[in-house]
Amino acid sequence: MNVNRLISMHNVGIVVESLDDAINFFSVLGLKLEGRTMVEGAWAGQVTGLGNQSVEIAMMVTPDGHSRLELSRFLIPRTIADHRSAPVNSLGYLRIMFAVKEIDVVVSKLMELGAELVGKIVQYENRYRLCYIRGVEGLLIGLAEEIGDE
Repeated sequence: MNVNRLISMHNVGIVVESLDDAINFFSVLGLKLEGRTMVEGAWAGQVTGLGNQSVEIAMMVTPDGHSRLELSRFLIPRTIADHRSAPVNSLGYLRIMFAVKEIDVVVSKLMELGAELVGKIVQYENRYRLCYIRGVEGLLIGLAEEIGDE
């Protein structure tokens, strides 16, 4: 049963080792740092189910202000698994897709930061140019440039 109470998607969360590197990478992509803080204590663990925790969080916002990316660096408890190199057909987190202008320029700039193109930049019909990259810490990022009749 659809209760139709959804307002919007607030954010997507990603756990990283280096918050500074992740902030820099996503800033180059075009997101802006909205805030950075520590989330600590048992109250936070009641939400996550992890008990007492200490997490440094940075919230990044897209240029249109509608979407956010929450970057988290766990101090306590330590991370227990690493899925960053999983291929796109793995269960769970797959990738984040961003709409961009001038995809070739964006890919070039991100490659200067160490990102790697997963396959090729391809064209889908006369609608999009698309690619996947492995960005900061090996995170899988999708990029899409709308083309065609404008």
